[in-house]
Amino acid sequence: MANTQDIRRRIKAIRNTAQITKAMQMVAASKMRRAQQHALAGRPYAALMNKVLVSLQKRTDPRLHPLLHIREPKKELVLITSTDKGLAGALNTNLFREATNFDIAKTAFVVTGKKARQFIARTKRELLADFELKDAPSFVETKPMSKFCMEKFLNREVDKVSVLYTHFINTINQRPTLHTLLPISSFDLPKKHEPEANEDVDPLLGYIFEPNAEAVLDIMLPYYVQFQVFQMILDARASEHSARMVAMKNATDNATQFIKDLTLEYNKMRQAGITTELLEIATAQMALGS
Repeated sequence: MANTQDIRRRIKAIRNTAQITKAMQMVAASKMRRAQQHALAGRPYAALMNKVLVSLQKRTDPRLHPLLHIREPKKELVLITSTDKGLAGALNTNLFREATNFDIAKTAFVVTGKKARQFIARTKRELLADFELKDAPSFVETKPMSKFCMEKFLNREVDKVSVLYTHFINTINQRPTLHTLLPISSFDLPKKHEPEANEDVDPLLGYIFEPNAEAVLDIMLPYYVQFQVFQMILDARASEHSARMVAMKNATDNATQFIKDLTLEYNKMRQAGITTELLEIATAQMALGS
């Protein structure tokens, strides 16, 4: 049974751990706010770009562009966006659970994040490229990843490109999501128009594309792919910092509760020790008096 000295030692160790997790929670909260702002700021732009592409798709033959060619998926490329550090709860575990569903023989992987690289090496899967990104990457820094994926698809080395990332919903909820990047199958309009509106109508009716719709589509499609990858990485970063902040808050709360329980046990033992000493003194005094 632990004595009071052991309990004091445990309380001190847990209090030091709680201070560390509290500091990590504050750092993650600061990064989380910036990452969430960046992730949410790009969504209106993505919705507008989708509207432009829907209009271009209605004015051209989309089968003419190689990024739109649908082929039988004999070989698939999967881009996994994970974290570089741990202490983010079940974020990476849930992501890698989805990655285990792919056929090893028919799937190659491109990763960003140390945890994904370690997972691919541990499970002995085919790794084509590993990209290192800063904590808050810019659009230019993420372009090599999307260009690499497009080159593999256009060279017919792979027939399908997917992105496995953690979609940011809110601070509490982050969902592992598999998104088909290539071939580009369709562009969805933002869900803000009235139910009675005709979805077959050109959303940019009255606008003229120069020099022509085909030329604009050729330029827009690669940029669309690049921006999609960038937006998914921003979502993954917002999810990472949100999950880490929640995990560190839970760790701090658990440590605080553990300290309270140990303090109560320590006080009970001290009280029992004092009572025992008083009984011994009283017994000795009675023995001397008799």
